[in-house]
Amino acid sequence: MRTLLNGAIAAVLISLASMAFALDISEAKNRGWVGEQLDGYLGLVNSSVPAGARKLVADINQQRRASYQSIAQKNQLPLATVEQLAAKKAIEKTERGHFVQTAAGWTRK
Repeated sequence: MRTLLNGAIAAVLISLASMAFALDISEAKNRGWVGEQLDGYLGLVNSSVPAGARKLVADINQQRRASYQSIAQKNQLPLATVEQLAAKKAIEKTERGHFVQTAAGWTRK
């Protein structure tokens, strides 16, 4: 079941990354405005990011939450479990030089 769950999470992350937002997400990550958080969602690396990046993060996180909830329901798991697994995968897939959240705060991978 965990393999199926991991596959579903990977599919969600790939599909979200390949949406029309992909270039915007890449640009926001390249500029150091957003990064992958420990909770499975995108986060703002600092408070001085443009409004467009803030909206992008809110939109993507809304889509991620809906996908995570669907996966959690299908696999009869708590949402937090799916979020943690998604975070692990997203952080693993983060490109070198992009920000990821750690227990100590934001760091470049």
